[in-house]
Amino acid sequence: MSAVVTVIAEWMARQRWYQAKGAEPALSVVASLDGGAPGVRVTVFLLLDEAPAEPLLYQVPVVFRPEQAPDAQGALIGEVDGRFLYDGPHDAAYVQLLVRTIADGGRLEGDEARAVGEPAVDPGTPTASHVFSGEQSNTSIVVDVDGGPLPHVIAKVFRLIHHGENPDVTLQSGISAAGSDRVPRSFGVLTGSWPDPGRADGIAVGHLAAVQEFLPGSEDAWRVALRAAAAGEDFSERARALGEAVAEVHETLAAVFPTVETGPADVDEALAVMRSRLRTATAEVPQLEAYRDAIEAVYDRAAGARWPDLQRIHGDLHLGQVLWSDRRGWIVIDFEGEPLRTMAERTRPDVALRDVAGMLRSFDYVAGSLGQDGGSDAAGVGGWAAAGRASFSGGYSARSGVDLVENRDVLDAFELDKAVYETLYEARNRPAWLTIPLAAVERLVASA
Repeated sequence: MSAVVTVIAEWMARQRWYQAKGAEPALSVVASLDGGAPGVRVTVFLLLDEAPAEPLLYQVPVVFRPEQAPDAQGALIGEVDGRFLYDGPHDAAYVQLLVRTIADGGRLEGDEARAVGEPAVDPGTPTASHVFSGEQSNTSIVVDVDGGPLPHVIAKVFRLIHHGENPDVTLQSGISAAGSDRVPRSFGVLTGSWPDPGRADGIAVGHLAAVQEFLPGSEDAWRVALRAAAAGEDFSERARALGEAVAEVHETLAAVFPTVETGPADVDEALAVMRSRLRTATAEVPQLEAYRDAIEAVYDRAAGARWPDLQRIHGDLHLGQVLWSDRRGWIVIDFEGEPLRTMAERTRPDVALRDVAGMLRSFDYVAGSLGQDGGSDAAGVGGWAAAGRASFSGGYSARSGVDLVENRDVLDAFELDKAVYETLYEARNRPAWLTIPLAAVERLVASA
């Protein structure tokens, strides 16, 4: 391993978007792309990490500078042979290169790889930028621009990359192109190609980055809901509007992308995944054993129910994937789905009720997280969550025409599956939070 890759590996292990937490990255360079300004080299590394059981491919843009930048300590990756390496999204040289390559339909060439900009609208020329903090799987950069239709845009850099169209690009662009303002407007994407010996032609093609509308003054729905629940504020009107917004997004997706009738094999496959997850979770979370038969009974009822058609969905919907804008109301973002699933899985038509179940569980988590502080009224926040779920469901049904009561057997199965997954996650990562999904499991099997 070269000195540069060694330094990058040490730095990667500390990043929030690095998936193999606690492991030492085992990196090799698959390909690289080059660019930059005079005296500054920009290299976009595509690095294969073989530390996890299933190898993952990461995109790591690096800016090489001859001198240390005094105001960019947090972005410093390390030093190799007198050159200082900086994380590209934090560096103006990379941001300028990325945005203008997309806007101009330009190309980046490199070692066994290339990338091509695919512009939709010229966003303007970057003048300043800063990185969003707290993201788990990608890196988003707020970019100030001159000469464009808006004063700010967001450049999203996909850290985990795959062959195939990223749904965060295709779904969001499709919804926006259909005239919906329930998603940010798309300005263009950067599509790359790189060697992949696992493919018949030896080449993989996928999205590396995208530029889209920035919504100033917006706030994610998790924080909005958490603040309302903590204050005991009535959230019914906003929850109903959120249900209507999600239904509108589903409606647009069904109009823009193909839908498929759900067949017996689709139902069998979905339930097999749920039952497999239940077996894994029960083995690690003994408290689930008391509910196992009741959970299986819910899955059995779902097997005999009529399932809605399959369509493209969000895939990882919760309150953190929605923004509130005083000007536009609820805006749905981050259509990437679960980043660790294959692109083929994430682009497959699914049941829209999966998104509904994810949002219902998110209301529970607002109440449950407040309960962790010991100072909140458990009954009060529990009632707040129940009211939020009911209002969201009412809004969704009213806009979509899908009666969630009539679809309860299928919806309960998806919501239980989500809660079972949560028990596994909390047992592994936040044992003190395990009571949140366990309470949901108890409630769902009791009401089924």
